[in-house]
Amino acid sequence: MSIFRRSPQVSPVAARRTAKDLRLGESGTICCLEDPEMALKLLEMGCVPGVKVRLSGRAPLGDPLMLVLGDQEYTLSVRASEAATILLKE
Repeated sequence: MSIFRRSPQVSPVAARRTAKDLRLGESGTICCLEDPEMALKLLEMGCVPGVKVRLSGRAPLGDPLMLVLGDQEYTLSVRASEAATILLKE
């Protein structure tokens, strides 16, 4: 299983769905990571493909985002630009 999206095998609708697109309280499952340079940092923070992610808050100006990862309720704060590289499954 690859963690990077390298080919257009993902449908155009799914390719546009990222952690940044989540609404408050909405959740999704991580499919893959789009940016290879950012991937190592995100993997180390727990953004592993197959993990559920839920948006639990946004700063008043929209950046950063507060994400809750997995069943263990691990809270992670990421920039909107970083969240835009986390692709979600449909």
